[in-house]
Amino acid sequence: MSKEVTVVMYHYVRDLKYSRYPEIKGLDVQLFKEQLEYILKHYNVVTMEELMEAKERNRDLPENALLLTFDDAYIDHYLNVFPILNDKGIQGTFFPPVKAITKHEVLDVNKIHFILASVGEKQMLIDEIFNIMDKYRDRYKLKDNEYYYKKYAIKNRFDTEEVVFIKRILQGGLPEKLRNEICDYLFRKYVSENESAFSRELYMNVDQLRCMKQNGMFIGVHGYDHYWLSTLDEEQQINEIELSMKFLQEVGESIDRWVVCYPYGDYDETLLKVIKGRGCTIGFTTEVAVANIERDYCLTLPRLDTNDLPKDRNAELRVIR
Repeated sequence: MSKEVTVVMYHYVRDLKYSRYPEIKGLDVQLFKEQLEYILKHYNVVTMEELMEAKERNRDLPENALLLTFDDAYIDHYLNVFPILNDKGIQGTFFPPVKAITKHEVLDVNKIHFILASVGEKQMLIDEIFNIMDKYRDRYKLKDNEYYYKKYAIKNRFDTEEVVFIKRILQGGLPEKLRNEICDYLFRKYVSENESAFSRELYMNVDQLRCMKQNGMFIGVHGYDHYWLSTLDEEQQINEIELSMKFLQEVGESIDRWVVCYPYGDYDETLLKVIKGRGCTIGFTTEVAVANIERDYCLTLPRLDTNDLPKDRNAELRVIR
């Protein structure tokens, strides 16, 4: 028995080659199937209820315990992931951003994904962003463009510096009103002029989430607006969490013991106080590590990305620490 659990994070899971956006950074369905067979060969998949019970009662988990998590409630999860999990009798935990589902709006983070998937020349996008920034520099008291590029254009293990810059400047590097305006403009220009229709195709709806819950899946909190939560004041954080908890009730999930996945993995001490006072049991970040429920704080557990595990059922066990 063990105190460790490997928590795996998924986003888009689709037939990429034949989708409208083959350049979107997602996991192909066939590779998901291969990875799941690898997981079932080398790990013991646990439920969220089992993880909460182990944490609350200081109980052991099975050796090589693993938890499956899926962020952002994409329709991919209902059409492609849920049938596979249901057929194999294993649970996934799904984190829906409420506003995207109830208001049929496309999250800025997803607008950015599809803009990037639609435009091959990333420098052209950067030039467009800079041109708009030039136009509004005095109104928003912006620094020069070079300042922002040096600050945000830092490549990571998945993206080039150009892609990281575009993501970061439009996710939080500029004042909210301005970055929303830029995202909307680029989305309409390169992706779709009908945001509502696009949203209905991109995300699950309430009935689909209820269906998954009724068939053994677990639903957690992922915010209302999908904000970087540490950038909000306490009152705004409370509003984000309480609206999300209300949504959990709408899809049939309990709010006596609930879990959260922080958008972008972002949180602060004030947020931890807010969720702890409202009965949150487990919180997930995007820190890359295998979680230890005895050593790690229960509200800031790390996760692995799908790319950290093999996508081949015959692969040897990859030990990750």
